[in-house]
Amino acid sequence: MRSHTRVFVGNLLFTAVCLSGGPIFLFVGCSAWSDYPGWDWPAIMIAFGLVGTVMIPVLAITATRQEFPRITRRDRVKGGSNRCPDDTFVMWAPRSEQGPAQAQLVRADVLEASLARYNPDGESTFTTHYGNYTPDEFTPLIRLRLRVHEAEETDGTAGFEVTGEWRVPSLCLSAITAGRLVVLVDDPAAPGARRTVTPHWPRSNLLAGTRTCRVIDLEGRTDHATRRVDRQLQQMRISREVGGVVMNGDTIDLRRLDPHTAARYAALADRDRALPEEPAPVSEPGEETRWLADQLPGEKAAFGSVGRRWSRRGGVLVRARFLEMRARTTFQDHGPVLDTVLRVQPADGTPPFDAARRLTVPMDYLTVLHRTKEVVLTVTPNGISYDVDWARSSLLAGVTAATVIAPDGQELSLTGRPDIIWALMNLLASQGISVTSPVLDLRKRRMGAVAGMAMSVVSR
Repeated sequence: MRSHTRVFVGNLLFTAVCLSGGPIFLFVGCSAWSDYPGWDWPAIMIAFGLVGTVMIPVLAITATRQEFPRITRRDRVKGGSNRCPDDTFVMWAPRSEQGPAQAQLVRADVLEASLARYNPDGESTFTTHYGNYTPDEFTPLIRLRLRVHEAEETDGTAGFEVTGEWRVPSLCLSAITAGRLVVLVDDPAAPGARRTVTPHWPRSNLLAGTRTCRVIDLEGRTDHATRRVDRQLQQMRISREVGGVVMNGDTIDLRRLDPHTAARYAALADRDRALPEEPAPVSEPGEETRWLADQLPGEKAAFGSVGRRWSRRGGVLVRARFLEMRARTTFQDHGPVLDTVLRVQPADGTPPFDAARRLTVPMDYLTVLHRTKEVVLTVTPNGISYDVDWARSSLLAGVTAATVIAPDGQELSLTGRPDIIWALMNLLASQGISVTSPVLDLRKRRMGAVAGMAMSVVSR
């Protein structure tokens, strides 16, 4: 298991080599000062040497914090963890094209999806773009086949099909896997001409259920609109007509809107109470035809590596949940760097706490964000710091299918059974056994001590 200390030492050595001139200048300046006291050039060399030498540990610490996703006490959000409910998820994604005013805002179902191109040349280094929130080199080009519905038809039979390639912000990839998009459709320029279809990605995240949605009515009551597709489409159309409606986190407060707009929203809420709309499925049928996780970069999913010293001293695993994600202008090849807020459940049973941390989130994990927001953290034996383990997180999220091979050779799929996967991860961690793949083969000799317990977990 890659340790924080090892990463820091590596960055310290690399930085020391790059800034080796600092200590040299400092040594030469100090030596010259004793022979030529009061001269300007030894003082200048000492000053440059001091700056260069001090920058070595400073840059090493900064690079390690950026590279190694560790959560410490200074990351905790002040004010406790009662700011929002546990099922909240707020996402600030890059804006999409607004399209012409006469375009219709409708639903589109994703029938097929495949990666057309994604080839950044950053070589996993951190790349920052100023003033460009969706640079093409870090925005995958996805080929989509869509069934676009008419404004009042959402039964899956009406409308028309269109195929094309679109740049999809990485934060919005889960809408494709879920299979529900919001698109703007222009009227054809001439009879028989092709209609222009423009996906609106932030709204697609709302329709897909990736981002949660609540509405506080004029009487202060809160309604949940997440995955209420028809209601959300109507709300989006009202918002577009009036030039936008402010969402405070994941909540729209009608008491803050103008009376006419609030009345239109309230009418939708009243209709939903009278005739409750069934929530749409987490993912539309045919998910396998639009599964992008295998085509996009990310850390290899696994049951996880275990440091024997960490295990012997009482290191444990805990789960956390994303509450917020905010896009930034910094990217790595395998994912964007995001400002995030996580709710962490400590292993000792103490109340959960929220932590704000800047993280590189793998793109394959972002494709399943509509299904889960959970990540796995490894906790240091003293319980002071938490490290994000993306290999375990990806397996728990279902980015890659987990499999157990029983001692008799029978293969058991754990697809859709995250609690079983979680129990097996904890069992392996407690015994100091590393499994760096999504396949747990209990026939191996080193698994003899845990094979019986693992099969007992799977049989439950």
